[in-house]
Amino acid sequence: MSNPSETSTELLERLQHQVALFARRAEQTRLGGVGRARNSMDRAAYLLLNRLDREGPMGVKALAEAMGIDSSTVTRQVAPLVDTGLVKRTSHPEDGRAVVLALSPRGRARLDEVRDSRRRLMAQVTDEWSAEERVVFTDLLVRFNASLSEWHAGLGQREEEEERPEDSEPGAVGTGSGAGAVEGDTQGA
Repeated sequence: MSNPSETSTELLERLQHQVALFARRAEQTRLGGVGRARNSMDRAAYLLLNRLDREGPMGVKALAEAMGIDSSTVTRQVAPLVDTGLVKRTSHPEDGRAVVLALSPRGRARLDEVRDSRRRLMAQVTDEWSAEERVVFTDLLVRFNASLSEWHAGLGQREEEEERPEDSEPGAVGTGSGAGAVEGDTQGA
């Protein structure tokens, strides 16, 4: 747990290491759940189906913007979902020339099955946690993900100038422990 004599740098090092471990373990289990639905839906498919379920039918461009990825990636990720009948392409209700993606009844049933399986996994993993610990962890994880999203969107990045020591040469790259350094360290783990 926490160490009262831990420096800010040590804390950030521990944080980035734990994020790297979390990413590895999440990928190992694919947060796949328990039972029949275990490891049965990859992360991209799960996130796309969730988005369509929560926000309704939308075009590729709107879906890409909502997910923070480019349209070609969405097109590539949606193709197998359409092929397997989890997503359907339909005409836009107001502009028949435009195509929107929608969750099919089969996709909704499959998503419900996977969600249930993943909820059961989370219940098992946090079985010895109190209700308050689950709430606190979830709230902090939501906040952490929002901060990462903002950072990737460029809203939370510091200017290079702020990271450089005062006596640096112009054009020198800072070596501070700002968000870029912490985030970059988790990439290769």
